[in-house]
Amino acid sequence: MGMKLKNVVPLGRSFDEYRLMFNLSRRDRDKRIIGVGDGPASFNAEMHAMGKTVVSVDPIYMFSAKDIKHKFDKVVDNIIEQVRNTPGDWTWSYHMSPDDLKQHRKEALTKFNADFEQGKKEGRYQTGELPSLEFQDRTFDIALCSHFLFLYSEHYDYNFHKASVYEMLRVSEEARIFPLLDLMMNRSPYIEPLTEELERDGFIVKFKKVPYEIQRGGNVMMWIYKKQPHRKLLI
Repeated sequence: MGMKLKNVVPLGRSFDEYRLMFNLSRRDRDKRIIGVGDGPASFNAEMHAMGKTVVSVDPIYMFSAKDIKHKFDKVVDNIIEQVRNTPGDWTWSYHMSPDDLKQHRKEALTKFNADFEQGKKEGRYQTGELPSLEFQDRTFDIALCSHFLFLYSEHYDYNFHKASVYEMLRVSEEARIFPLLDLMMNRSPYIEPLTEELERDGFIVKFKKVPYEIQRGGNVMMWIYKKQPHRKLLI
């Protein structure tokens, strides 16, 4: 059945979820990482606590931590209720149940909120959005996009997706996008034509099965780079 949303919702994921979704190796975590559309994820906060470098970009960062929590509180119960009403759409391997999913989202928000105001002063959280990022070419080594591109295919057209992916590849050496399913649980119709264009322009596109799944069948990451990196994707 899928899920119906009017807008992008402010739900964030944890460091452990990012590690699994994007198959981030220990070596990857030492790279310069940009998280595009991170929302209230705790990935940046947890990575910073480990001494790692992450810049998160999202339009929601124009608001205060208090306001972001208020936006989360307004939508989370509706999201969990939709999940509860569509049991066949979800895989309970990482999250054990809808209630467990909600608890994980609340924990991520709490860690994000505790870090946000100081992190914003330090430049780790920057207000911005695709398809235009205010960074120089190749500022980063890895660009990550979690639960935005492809997921909201009904809300944003092909040209937006194309411009956004190319922008991620302008500011970073490689891009990783997860998941590849849209809100209706279908593979995004933009993936094949975008892959063709990327390959035509000299990029290598791979689809990597990852050890994280919540949407049933949604356990594949898109990995794009210009030339073969000198390391493998390892956890």
